[in-house]
Amino acid sequence: MRRLFGSVRARATLGATLVVAVALAAAGAAVLLSLRSNLIGEAGTQAERSARAVASELAAGTPYDKLSGLDGDDGPVQVLDEQKRLVAASEDLERISGTDSDRVKPRPAATPSGDGDGDDDSDDAGEALEPGEISGESLFSNGSATIDGEAQDYRFAAVEVETHDRGHLKVYAGSPLAAEHGAVRTALTVMLIGFPLLLGVVAAVTWLVTRRALRPVEGIRREMAAITQSEDLARRVPEPDTHDEIARLASTTNETLAALETSVERQRRFVADASHELRSPIASLRTQLEVAAAHPELLDLDGAVEDTVRLQRLAADLLLLARLDAGERPSDARVDLAGLAREEAEGRTGVTVDAEPAEVAGSRGQLGRVLANLLDNAQRHARSAVTVTVRREGDRAVVGVADDGDGVPDGDRERIFERFVRLDAARSRDDGGAGLGLAIARDVAVRHGGTLTAGRGPAGGALFELRLPLA
Repeated sequence: MRRLFGSVRARATLGATLVVAVALAAAGAAVLLSLRSNLIGEAGTQAERSARAVASELAAGTPYDKLSGLDGDDGPVQVLDEQKRLVAASEDLERISGTDSDRVKPRPAATPSGDGDGDDDSDDAGEALEPGEISGESLFSNGSATIDGEAQDYRFAAVEVETHDRGHLKVYAGSPLAAEHGAVRTALTVMLIGFPLLLGVVAAVTWLVTRRALRPVEGIRREMAAITQSEDLARRVPEPDTHDEIARLASTTNETLAALETSVERQRRFVADASHELRSPIASLRTQLEVAAAHPELLDLDGAVEDTVRLQRLAADLLLLARLDAGERPSDARVDLAGLAREEAEGRTGVTVDAEPAEVAGSRGQLGRVLANLLDNAQRHARSAVTVTVRREGDRAVVGVADDGDGVPDGDRERIFERFVRLDAARSRDDGGAGLGLAIARDVAVRHGGTLTAGRGPAGGALFELRLPLA
């Protein structure tokens, strides 16, 4: 059963069919009940009309044997006295049920009541009526009667009448329910035949429509399987021109593939650039050690230490970038940017700080690394002065690092934040570093919910602005 309904199409078809089946069953039951109620009401109205016609004749003093309603053409009729004794009945009435008396022939007037026939002889006259008056209310019941050998179900109406000479009488008249039974049976037969056919049509249409609607999903699945097998992230899934949820799914899938392709390409480029950057200091250090091994007097100790320090810094940068790429979340500690800026500027030549108190939430070590990288970059390009400012703007703290150098060209203001990127003025690995400082600074800013941008400073040089949400 689980395999049978394992597909979305099968479950959708089953669900739609069940919903329609329940709706049809409820609607069919309501229709049958309403039809039966209406037909029974019509039969009751007809029976009441016949009973009142007989009651009118009795009120007018018509003898029992002259009553026009006793011919049996419109249905069975009974007339009972106050002691519920049968005083008049339809011709050819052979059997009856559903009234106060099951007798079909009037008993003689002198016959005493209570003879064991089950009739209740208590005074049950109902509402008080004046002689010649007919009761305004009618009582209804269901029963059966056999007339001239033909048995049927009837709807009986009982009407009370007060006569001048015969006392209080009750008239029962019946209307056949054959039409009601026939109509209900016909409607039920139509439903039993038509509903399964309709459910079959609903299931077939749902199956076909769902199949057509889910066809693009199967195309997306096949293409994703092919991309996974081939590892070609440049491929894209087909996007149907339907402007519906499936089309949006395909569009989002392609956006995810594009982001994944960019990420993988970025990682490959990062690994290649890191390998290239590591090769030079390692090769230089190995050369110096090999020369020192062969000729100890030629050992360049300062150069070996410098290459080792450079390797250490590069390894630390690569490790930090790896942690940031892995989604490491900064801490929620409060950091005073003004105090942090003064700490990072302390001991640096030509750096001035103009800061107002501004606290943010984050990692003090990582934010200190951002300021240090920005100051290192500014000092590398400044002619004589570097200015650090800290201010509050609305719900943001803004840290600005400006220099009086040549500035950053407009076309390179985003490229400088890419990893291992050096502009022409800073291509030397010795002077310009590995090209990771600004990339690390921006990644840390983004992880702290902020931004890092490059622009033109007041002195014409570069201006880097770090914006972080205030704590």
